[in-house]
Amino acid sequence: MSEMKKMIQTDQAPQAIGPYSQAVQIGSFVYTSGQIPLTKEGILVEGGMKEQATQVLENLKAVLQEAGCSFSDVIKTTVFIKDMNEFAELNETYAAYFGEAKPARSTVEVARLPKDVKVEIECIAYKF
Repeated sequence: MSEMKKMIQTDQAPQAIGPYSQAVQIGSFVYTSGQIPLTKEGILVEGGMKEQATQVLENLKAVLQEAGCSFSDVIKTTVFIKDMNEFAELNETYAAYFGEAKPARSTVEVARLPKDVKVEIECIAYKF
């Protein structure tokens, strides 16, 4: 297996707050780290699920673009949500970004997320 591993890094999304990359590309696959609602300057977005999910998806969009991908290339997402009662509001925002792409998805309610945010999303894309 001689495929090279490429670290993806953009200043259009918040910098990693730990020992990890924003994304890693191996062959045609791009694996993003989970994004939380921080601006590219690292400022936490206040507000409800809509505001936080929008920032998370904007961050993912920037990381995917740096890797030469878009939401239409995403084949799988994992969504971590603090309160499943906000699932419908999350879906509304999520659908606005993914449209007809509709990747496979898992959504898991968790007890706590970094910085006590409402949502974190990671994804896997395939560069066709």
